[in-house]
Amino acid sequence: MSPIPGSGLAKGLAVTLRTMTKRAHTAQYPDKQPELPPRTRGVIGLFEENCTVCMLCARECPDWCIYIDSHKETVPAAAPGGRERSRNVLDRFAIDFALCMYCGICIEVCPFDALFWSPEFEYAETDIHELTHERDKLREWMWTVPEPPALDPRAEEPKEIGAARKAAEKAAAAAAAAEAAEAEGDQQ
Repeated sequence: MSPIPGSGLAKGLAVTLRTMTKRAHTAQYPDKQPELPPRTRGVIGLFEENCTVCMLCARECPDWCIYIDSHKETVPAAAPGGRERSRNVLDRFAIDFALCMYCGICIEVCPFDALFWSPEFEYAETDIHELTHERDKLREWMWTVPEPPALDPRAEEPKEIGAARKAAEKAAAAAAAAEAAEAEGDQQ
């Protein structure tokens, strides 16, 4: 059975006519801000205190749009006779949003929770070179990052927390036993 000639055209015109009769809904954007979903990907915020300059984000970025500069600083020994340590100090952290494709790989690979998604999306510039945002601007966006959703109360406890709790209970029991033994020794 072959289709009736022109049936596809008739279906298309019917859809057009149905759409034409409905009232258009236009969001008045600059005057009224849109309601964004909770996990909106706007820009990337930097929590500088957590950054250890491990460079994982820059190495894993498929667009190579993250620029990091650092230097090593010597930290004096914590105890007398101890060894001096060296640590990386962040000098520059910049993201070129003209190149960024908002994949989120940098946020996922950061082992120290220094990068977060911010729902901010109004950062247009007239010059493409101004889309490279330095760490002070990334820090400003950090304060717009929403709090993570609450944990599901029915979810099972993470293994790490369970292990830490058991170790703390074991240490508390050992301390109580040592205290009891000491008190018993004092009585004799």
